[in-house]
Amino acid sequence: MAIFKKPILRALGGKSREMPTGLWTKCPSCSEMIHNLALSENLQVCPKCAHHFTLGSRERIESLVDAETFEEHDAGMSSVDPLEFKGVTTYANRLETYRKKTGLVDAVTTGFGAIGGNKAGLGVMDFNFLAATMGSVVGEKITRIIEASTKAGVPVILVCASGGARMYEGMLSLMQMAKTSGALARHAEARLPYITILTNPTTAGVMASYASLGDIIIAEPKAMIGFAGPRVIRETTHQTLPADFQTAEFLEKHGLVDLIVTRSKMRETLIELLGYFASK
Repeated sequence: MAIFKKPILRALGGKSREMPTGLWTKCPSCSEMIHNLALSENLQVCPKCAHHFTLGSRERIESLVDAETFEEHDAGMSSVDPLEFKGVTTYANRLETYRKKTGLVDAVTTGFGAIGGNKAGLGVMDFNFLAATMGSVVGEKITRIIEASTKAGVPVILVCASGGARMYEGMLSLMQMAKTSGALARHAEARLPYITILTNPTTAGVMASYASLGDIIIAEPKAMIGFAGPRVIRETTHQTLPADFQTAEFLEKHGLVDLIVTRSKMRETLIELLGYFASK
């Protein structure tokens, strides 16, 4: 029989003492516990291993654009349900859920802003909204900012992140690949620069259209970039894929990506590039 009994721990005042929830985030790369405030101040990058978490479109714009210069375009443009998509949850209900969850109307924010004093058209996708899938509104807003930039004679910068085409809109979603690419072709005919920034993940229809058409293609470290998933490619080609297949580093090595830039260096890299283009 034990001499000492195991003490019974009781919280003072009869209230349970628990670790507050929602204050810490565990890094999936190094397992470091990071306070959310520190993570926010570091642009959602792990201070220990530099893992890049998902960054919202508003935070992204704030990190890139000169203060108080961003003017949003087509802010109220919202998706409808042309196919009357049926499922466990309707498309209309999903859209409403994500609007309340993110405070966004759809998966891309577009407008004009200055970066280091150089005006540019900007489109920033937000993976938090339906995995930044490309529906008719996403394609239309991106096409409009490209066309407006061409008319204004300024560069276009698109920050890409997407799970691909939005299945709820069927062919109307797939049409956006051609529409955005056509607008970029006219932008190129005007001899105006186009820069893409590929973040994790950038895949499928978005990668097969405007994401891969940049005059300069920048990627964040270790971002997943590709058209189909590794399993589909492996089963189709019957080949063993490299361990780093479909990463930014693999694509830089093979010539698709021009630069890999950390989030903290992205603004100064864009300032340097836009300054070079302006001088030409």
